Amino acid sequence: MPLRSHLSVFFISVASAFVFCSPSTVSAGSQPLRSSSFSVALETLQKHINYEFNNIGLLRRAMTHSSYSEENNKAFSLLGESIIETTVSLRLLTKDVDISSKDLSDRTSEVSKVDTSCAVDGTRLGLQNVVRVSSNTNSSTSSVVCGAFRSIFGAIALDTGKVDDAGKVFLAVHGGAGGGSLSMDVMN
Repeated sequence: MPLRSHLSVFFISVASAFVFCSPSTVSAGSQPLRSSSFSVALETLQKHINYEFNNIGLLRRAMTHSSYSEENNKAFSLLGESIIETTVSLRLLTKDVDISSKDLSDRTSEVSKVDTSCAVDGTRLGLQNVVRVSSNTNSSTSSVVCGAFRSIFGAIALDTGKVDDAGKVFLAVHGGAGGGSLSMDVMN
């Protein structure tokens, strides 16, 4: 087969792969459909947190509960919890270097509690409608919403390679849009 024929076959194959595997548009009959509802939800979430992921796969994973997949947000949630606690501790110590360790611990843990601040912030972002869970898991439970909320900040740290960037986004989300949850008072 001449080189020209090989190149033609190659370019046709590449073009076909691009058309048929393009994630942004899927054709259904004569009407093109945009991305999946999950992809749209991730785009909306990025706008709400005012952060655009370089690697959207990290946000996908952050919004995937362990009941849905083995590739889930558990490790991201642990990292995110540490980021939240470190960010809050630093902010409190910056405001009052003489704060007692007990007060620091109490106030920091208040911001990270599952049933209060964390779940409230996550619910305000609508994470119960974004996080992927199995059919027998309630996406509105505090632990699921809080895990997804914490995971966002773990994913941002991984996306940028900087914990500080994730902490800044947390502070903006937690205190932004009319004030976060009741725990924002803890940080003032």
